[in-house]
Amino acid sequence: MAGKRRRKLKSITETISGNKRIATKEKREKLELQTWSDLPTELLEVIVSRLTLEDNVRASVVCKRWHSVAISVRVVNQSPWLMYFPKYGNLYEFYDPSLRKTHSIELPELNGTRVCYTKDGWLLLYRPRSHRMFFFNPFSHEVIKLPRFELTYQIVAFSCAPTSSNCMLFTVKHVSPTIVAISTCHPGATEWVTVNYLNRLPFVSSIWNKLVFCNGLFYCLSLTGWLGVFDPLEHTWSVLSVPPPKCPDNFFAKNWWKGKFMAEHKGEILVIYTCSSENPIIFKLDRTKMIWEEMKALDGVTLFASFLSSHSRTDLSGLMRNSVYFPKVRFYGKRCISYSLDNCRYYPRKQCHDWGEQDPFENIWIEPPQGFLSFTEEI
Repeated sequence: MAGKRRRKLKSITETISGNKRIATKEKREKLELQTWSDLPTELLEVIVSRLTLEDNVRASVVCKRWHSVAISVRVVNQSPWLMYFPKYGNLYEFYDPSLRKTHSIELPELNGTRVCYTKDGWLLLYRPRSHRMFFFNPFSHEVIKLPRFELTYQIVAFSCAPTSSNCMLFTVKHVSPTIVAISTCHPGATEWVTVNYLNRLPFVSSIWNKLVFCNGLFYCLSLTGWLGVFDPLEHTWSVLSVPPPKCPDNFFAKNWWKGKFMAEHKGEILVIYTCSSENPIIFKLDRTKMIWEEMKALDGVTLFASFLSSHSRTDLSGLMRNSVYFPKVRFYGKRCISYSLDNCRYYPRKQCHDWGEQDPFENIWIEPPQGFLSFTEEI
């Protein structure tokens, strides 16, 4: 009898101890949960504001309070708009691919001009008849004049907004198989400065060249895929000993030299090669190995490709990421042609396009000011 009593007492003791452990564990977990849920709103905002867009979305599903905080600090970048230049009249259209909406506005200031480049929301424009070149901001209507300069078949780029003291304009022109003429200027200058430079490697300059400014240097992709580099501080020009990107043989068909684009993203040079019958191929310049590496993914980046200037964005809405948006809108202005690297296909389907046949001055991507929704005087 005594033995049974001791065993029963031991069992009761173990049950009590087990319940205490469970209660302690539940209390600890509840306290830990309570600690996170009871964070002051101001501190939670600081923490969540440092998250990437993807992690911000994950945090927003934790609870109602976290959802409210995540939404309040979420930053989704604004995509560039595709600006169309009319053949007649002064009515200009701007297509917003994120909202699939078209804005229209009269811009008589641009009558008789040809677009050259865009960056930081500014247009660089050229009047062929008078050889006048000037900056124009279509969102603020600001104008910044430049000295006269005759453009023939070369293209022009600039480093940053013309309101910056660091703004510089750059163009390169073919003189002979071994010589190029480089012209530079800056807002406030009275004339352009032109200097001839020697080519040590083959470089053919034409209107189909691509220009970007990256890490303080102007990069110029030639007609045949060679990359020239101009240092505006050292006043040096060189053609990199990097062979052109390797594409399948069927890429080198009709207009193959025209259907390419170049962009800069966080110090990296990206080139997009297209072919009417194949999916586009994206290459990144590896400066260490001095080769072009094919990219199978964009890691959340979205590229906006147009002939005269291209742009890159991160933290756009989910459907727009890991894609290339091309300068063509279909379905009565409702859908921009894009290519998804995730799904290895064009959207809409069967929209492969011979980009080399498109007029390079027909449209261009331009960056609206952050938070800009529409023109106050829309037509």
